Amino acid sequence: MTALRQTLVDWFSSKADAVSGPLPVRLGGRGSFAANTTPAQVKGFDQPLVWVIVALLLWGLVMVYSASIAMPDNPKFANYAHTHFVVRHASSIAIGFVAALIAFQFPLQTWEKLAPWLFVLALVLLIAVLIPFIGKGVNGARRWITLGIINFQPSELAKFAVLLYAADYMVRKMDVKERFFRAVAPMAVAVAVVGLLLLAEPDMGAFLVIAVIAMGILFLGGVNARMFFLMATLMVLIFAVVIATSEWRRERIFAYLDPWDEKMTLGKGYQLSHSLIAIGRGEVFGVGLGGSVEKLHWLPEAHTDFLLAVIGEEFGLVGLVVVIGAFLWLTRRIMHIGRQAIALDRVFAGLVAQGVGVWMGFQAFINMGVNLGALPTKGLTLPLMSYGGSAILLNLIAIAVVLRVDYENRQLMQGGRA
Repeated sequence: MTALRQTLVDWFSSKADAVSGPLPVRLGGRGSFAANTTPAQVKGFDQPLVWVIVALLLWGLVMVYSASIAMPDNPKFANYAHTHFVVRHASSIAIGFVAALIAFQFPLQTWEKLAPWLFVLALVLLIAVLIPFIGKGVNGARRWITLGIINFQPSELAKFAVLLYAADYMVRKMDVKERFFRAVAPMAVAVAVVGLLLLAEPDMGAFLVIAVIAMGILFLGGVNARMFFLMATLMVLIFAVVIATSEWRRERIFAYLDPWDEKMTLGKGYQLSHSLIAIGRGEVFGVGLGGSVEKLHWLPEAHTDFLLAVIGEEFGLVGLVVVIGAFLWLTRRIMHIGRQAIALDRVFAGLVAQGVGVWMGFQAFINMGVNLGALPTKGLTLPLMSYGGSAILLNLIAIAVVLRVDYENRQLMQGGRA
């Protein structure tokens, strides 16, 4: 018995040393945080997170088909088949799935080394998209680069690149994070350069998301609260100036304030008013899958920016609550994985995961607010669900990196190496 007791003591001691003592982490989705003093028998990745992602992707695929099936009846899309958009969307999901599998194979140390280079690549592509004969313009905006069968949107890569760069930057600047100019100014300059390139496209929505991602990582990384609120105030002032100096952006604000005004309803408030009509028609349980009327050439961009309005019309309040609840759970789960990584003294990995949570949560919040009339109209898609090849590709790569963070967390908590 003495020998057995000593063996057990030695075994537990080796496990505790492997993870540097008890850690305030939680493996499951329930229960409270507790010290992890015993070896955890856990799976290799967060299966509930994966299933929620798959469910959102599949539901989005069905809704893209529903929202776009009547588009070929419009002379503008007369040469397209009724399955054109859903086939392209399914192809984007397939490509994104393969890219996510590849991204999952890279340890977080590799992503940390790649962060500056991905940021430089994003800047080069943001510049290239503004060059005639390289960038492709649609409806007055030049945001895409044609790459054979797909049109790539560099602003989506910029979101991911800024996220990695900001996390890497905070790890490198931990010793000076209390000093404003040494800690914050260089990152602010980087975000400003990206912002200027995005405003030249123009793509203010992507700039807003990138600014929030960068500021969120700086805040979570431990930047002084006074400096953070100073940055937030400065950012609000910048966006206010951008809106005030742009006539069509001012009209969007006026349309948001009174979308039922006759002038606005037929102008900048047209999308918002028809989005509200669609959601109103859905009532509590919806008109049924495929029964939307607003998608029949009344609601512009029904398969992209206003997909949620079609969900509200066809699935009603119940469908909207399910979607909102899924994104709330998704964001919370991703943020939890980031907290686990930081508890394990993996600051870069933790900030990356939490940055993805900020990205997904904030962009979903903006898209939902726009569709519901709670926020001014902004051209941002609903992550994982709306039509868009570049967005789906980068969303899935970002989720794969989060799953890699979780995988390495679990390895460490089992006494292994990340």
